[in-house]
Amino acid sequence: MSEPKKKDDYQKALSLYSQGIKDFRRGDYEKASSSFTSLMEKYPEEFELIDRAKVYLTICQRGTHKEIISPRTIEDYLFYGQMKINQADYEGAIKLLEKALELKKEEARVYYLMATAYVQNNRLDDGLEALKKAIQKDKSLAVLAQNEPDFEPLREDKRFKVLVKLS
Repeated sequence: MSEPKKKDDYQKALSLYSQGIKDFRRGDYEKASSSFTSLMEKYPEEFELIDRAKVYLTICQRGTHKEIISPRTIEDYLFYGQMKINQADYEGAIKLLEKALELKKEEARVYYLMATAYVQNNRLDDGLEALKKAIQKDKSLAVLAQNEPDFEPLREDKRFKVLVKLS
């Protein structure tokens, strides 16, 4: 293969790879997968790019499969609710935690996690209400809430300060 042709092919392969990365970062795993697959099919001699593309393609394929969970106990709901919060899927967490309340209405930890999800989802009033219920059911959660980084958006709110006894 001539040197200019090789360089041109590399640029085209790099362009496909770059497009795949852009789509990946936007969370459009289907488009990203398409770019990475095209790269592998059209430019098999670009080993380094193909190796990287394979890694991203694997991640894309995992990302498009919806995780099926079926919690049964209050502990399951708490675990999966926390997992959803960690994944920044706050609405998903709230739905799970609402179902947890159907199992055990008086569970302070459920309300505490709901407060976290609400606050992180910028639903501050709902977060304060859930936190209030959590602390009413378990006073020790007030101390935990004082140091909870997820409640940072509430730090200057007078209602939060009263709730957790900050002054």
